Amino acid sequence: MNKRRVAITGIGVVAPGGIGRKAFWDRLTSGRAAMRRITFFDPTEFRSQVAAECDFDPVAHGLTPQEVRRMDRGAQLAVVATREAVADSGLSIPDVEPGRTAVTVGNAVGCTMGLEKEYTVVSDGGRKWVVDHEYAVPHLYDYFAPSSLAREIAWDTGAEGPTSVVSSGCTSGIDALGYAAGLLADGSADVVIAGSTDAPLSPITVACFDAIKATSTFNDDPASACRPFDGERRGLVLGEGAAMFVLEDAEAARKRGAHIYCEIAGYATRANGYHMTGLKPDGREMAEAIRVAMDQGGFNATDIDYVNAHGSGTKQNDRHETAAVKRSLGEHAYQVPMSSIKSMVGHSLGAIGSIEVAACALAIENNVVPPTANLRTKDPECDLDYVPLTAREHKTDVVLSVGSGFGGFQSAIVVAGPEAVRA
Repeated sequence: MNKRRVAITGIGVVAPGGIGRKAFWDRLTSGRAAMRRITFFDPTEFRSQVAAECDFDPVAHGLTPQEVRRMDRGAQLAVVATREAVADSGLSIPDVEPGRTAVTVGNAVGCTMGLEKEYTVVSDGGRKWVVDHEYAVPHLYDYFAPSSLAREIAWDTGAEGPTSVVSSGCTSGIDALGYAAGLLADGSADVVIAGSTDAPLSPITVACFDAIKATSTFNDDPASACRPFDGERRGLVLGEGAAMFVLEDAEAARKRGAHIYCEIAGYATRANGYHMTGLKPDGREMAEAIRVAMDQGGFNATDIDYVNAHGSGTKQNDRHETAAVKRSLGEHAYQVPMSSIKSMVGHSLGAIGSIEVAACALAIENNVVPPTANLRTKDPECDLDYVPLTAREHKTDVVLSVGSGFGGFQSAIVVAGPEAVRA
């Protein structure tokens, strides 16, 4: 039996620098970074004091007071993004058989902000070892269970099909979409609400990244703090956000006259079995994931029009990823534009993979490649075309997006305009 083709018909984004896919795309194509000094808490004691925060008011974006009370911030971001994606798709979810509507949500660090906030309350600022649970919010258990993130999306959309959370660190956003595409392609669902969310900007997260010296120390110039592929980079900048999609069978979407942004043509993931945070410079496992993802879609290296880089802004990642793209694309690696949107919206851990796929879909839609902001100083070890500073008009039909995560996870996804897909 031939597998069904998987179309993206709705996109919703909550990201630093703008709420909604239009504001998100405007931010990317302007080349303006959304980083600033952390406002959620006083960051003075930390090594890295900058982050990419969302200017997000849950009530202003349609959540009720009860929903705000019940949900961790990560769930709030996901629900708002989902509502935009569903509206954008033009699909009437109640008209779809509930048992044929699935939900897949990627996430790396669960309900971090809610847990840390509630611990502060019940422990009276950390002064009491024996805590009083009666001071906590009634739904505290939900913060302990990442499955609550997918449940909130299922409740909000009325989905009763397969519902799951994919948690594979910083590749979660790609892996969730890959898993969701599989559900639809093999006939387990007719519609999948899929994407990822993370709201990790709490003192415990910042402290953890400080400890391994992975985050940028350009505290006096937050806007330029994230410098992927730049010779003067000092590390990544933490962020938050969510991107959610409506995935449908491409043939059914065309029959109902839906607008199709692109199709998910290939996906693969590998692990390097090497180190919790370290990467081998040869990029072999990422290159293998790229190769398999391209093979699934029937694409050759020369078919790739744009590479959306993981581009975290750490030296080892930039070298690893550059090597992986060369290894998998060969000479074409020197011809294809490749850029990192983390330079503008930060690294939102489990959410960023889906946020980057949203950028890929919009790049196909507009034939514009977003830039790598803050790339001014050449690094001789990074010698590809990273689209420095300014967005570029470029015919973009087939896009490769890659991710790399702690634990050795390496993932790749290929999205293509409907006319470019090879059945």
